[in-house]
Amino acid sequence: MPLTLPDTLGGKPKCYLLRPVTFLLIMLVLVFFGAGFLSPRSPVLWSRRAGAGEAGRESVGLQVVKLSRMVYPQPKVLKPSRKDVLVLTPWLAPIIWEATFNTDILNEQFRLQNATIGITVFAIKKYVVFLKLFLETAEQHFMVGHRVNYYVFTDRPADVPHVPLGEGRQMVVLEVPASARWQDVSMNRMEMISSFCEQRFLREVDFLVCADVDMKFRDHVGVEILSQLFGTLHPGYYRASREAFPYERRPQSQAHIPRDQGDFYYMGAFFGGSVSEVYRLTKACHQAIVADRANGVEAVWHDESHLNRYLLDHKPTKVLSPEYMWDEKLLGWPAIMRKLRYVAVPKNHREIRNR
Repeated sequence: MPLTLPDTLGGKPKCYLLRPVTFLLIMLVLVFFGAGFLSPRSPVLWSRRAGAGEAGRESVGLQVVKLSRMVYPQPKVLKPSRKDVLVLTPWLAPIIWEATFNTDILNEQFRLQNATIGITVFAIKKYVVFLKLFLETAEQHFMVGHRVNYYVFTDRPADVPHVPLGEGRQMVVLEVPASARWQDVSMNRMEMISSFCEQRFLREVDFLVCADVDMKFRDHVGVEILSQLFGTLHPGYYRASREAFPYERRPQSQAHIPRDQGDFYYMGAFFGGSVSEVYRLTKACHQAIVADRANGVEAVWHDESHLNRYLLDHKPTKVLSPEYMWDEKLLGWPAIMRKLRYVAVPKNHREIRNR
């Protein structure tokens, strides 16, 4: 159909036929611009943003953003990454083992979130001696390439060692009182973490990892652990049946779990998630501990017992394998553990716990 244009002189419409060569040129120009600037395969993305500040573009400016391309093996639907271990819970939470994730893909996704990760450690009394090794190995293996805030709870701030930290990583020393018994130090963590979640963590970090200080990082521990709420399988019970788990079995305790219930036994030395979820967990555990004290009860494994009760009722969205909590001296290195990531430091518990 010919293109009809008005005749500006006579007021009557006239028909003008576009010559084939002109029409072809127009089409080539449109194809060129469409392919160069509108195609999703283009290596350059032109995006509009307000307030560019450039002369003549005060209200709207153009920003060039280069898109990176990642090359990695294609996941195979019919070829599972691991056949020797459980990699998914019945409530569809992933269980994190070596060879079940791609670090590069995860790092890119979390960099897009621009997330900051906080990690809490309690260096109370003589446990401050473990802090230097903890920090040095964390700098080598923990959340490398991401922003990290180390929150060190201690009654001995003068003994906190100076450890050089990488770019975007900082240490915050929080002075807290000591307790007479190591059991109380352990249980009081729940109160202190929940309190500081309200005071500052909710404003300063996106995720919070709660870790024991008498450990060291031995291999990569990165953003693959992060989720709304994660727990870590206890290395001594990941093979055991629920009847053999050392849950609190007395009904008078808030941590009570009957013998016919339970999913896994989680270690109290490594858990975390989003700050809001960690706040809910630690606040609930603290309230349960207070209720037990009022009734003259102390759970068999203190805050760890209450943690297990909470994670039974509030299923974690990610579960870490025993790679993330191991003791090679006690348990050796079985073939199923392809990597040992966060491991116990040899120590004399009796000598150090109450001093």
